[in-house]
Amino acid sequence: MLDLLIFVPACFALNLAFGPNNLLALTHAAQRGIAFAVWAGIGRLLVFIPMIALSALGLGVVLSASSLVFTLVKVLGAAYLIWLGWKLWKSSYKMKPGDLSQAAMSLRGAFRREGLVAVGNPKAILIFAAFFPQFVQVDAYFESYAFLGAVFLLLEAIAISLYAALGALAARAAASKLHWFQRASGLGMMLFGGLLLLTRRPA
Repeated sequence: MLDLLIFVPACFALNLAFGPNNLLALTHAAQRGIAFAVWAGIGRLLVFIPMIALSALGLGVVLSASSLVFTLVKVLGAAYLIWLGWKLWKSSYKMKPGDLSQAAMSLRGAFRREGLVAVGNPKAILIFAAFFPQFVQVDAYFESYAFLGAVFLLLEAIAISLYAALGALAARAAASKLHWFQRASGLGMMLFGGLLLLTRRPA
């Protein structure tokens, strides 16, 4: 019980950390509303499920230990973020002030975008591989890991909703400046891509 009281706030802090996926939730909500962003965020949750399972099986340690695998995932993920950011940036110049309709995409596209950003970030599986084991009960290893994973996913869903609400609020507050919001989102994605390239494999 004490471990859970420590795990939940520490885990929620990780869920709330501002990163590329949470930036997507902001952007999607500004474009299409809260419900759209939350549904799109399910793409991220579905990617996290096998990541948690792989970490429970110990394969997260392989990613942490293998410089080649870590670098490959990192470079591919960074390249996708930079490409995505560039697309968002370019699309902002085709918009009329206050209009995000040209930049908006289908739910399927947003769903796929969330999943690709999640799978392209090696830090996610490293969190599962390094953070979860500190709270796993050895005598019920897989059951405990599954429970922690379920808690993580629930908290991640809450974080998606909070960022979506923030994005929708920002859109309403500055309806005439949303092309700048789109531009800032693109720059943010490219920045996250650059930062991901600088990420070092844990020793």
